[in-house]
Amino acid sequence: MDFDIAMLVLRVGIGTIFVAHGLQKALGIWGGPGWQGFKGFIGYLGPKPTVFWAAISLFAELGGGLALIAGLLVPLAAAGLVAQSIVLLVKVHWTNGFWSPDGGIEFPLAFIVGAFAVQLLGPGAWALDSLLPVDVLYQPSVRWVILGLAVAGALVAAFWPAQAPPSEVAEGPSTTEAAPE
Repeated sequence: MDFDIAMLVLRVGIGTIFVAHGLQKALGIWGGPGWQGFKGFIGYLGPKPTVFWAAISLFAELGGGLALIAGLLVPLAAAGLVAQSIVLLVKVHWTNGFWSPDGGIEFPLAFIVGAFAVQLLGPGAWALDSLLPVDVLYQPSVRWVILGLAVAGALVAAFWPAQAPPSEVAEGPSTTEAAPE
């Protein structure tokens, strides 16, 4: 029973913070950028198409967070949240060092660890999955494949080179400037 209580607390805690961050991005509440601002931020980070990656990110945080809270399809939800956190850690926080006040990796790293623990250990008894025929998701080989695919996708998204803005691609470097001597 202690395990089930611990997993419920971990799921609800991690899931709630992801949902809150997703709502900031979607609705602009609690000081968040809202959908337009968030799309602009994703555009600044460089992945294209911007709307696609912004929607994936938002779906991971809102959908994955809500699913984690409810204990619904937990191996999928937790793996998605691990992936989301990896992309955030690399694309947004890595260059800022470790500590959160400096915008560092401390915060997303904590969520990678928490979501990974839930994905690996399962949701506990107090979860919707305990009422559903989803036992196959909890077979160790299936959980590891789900997590591996999510991490692989995250690493591709995190390290894929940003495309140059269309004006730079079309124009190329200027040939009218004098060469340095």
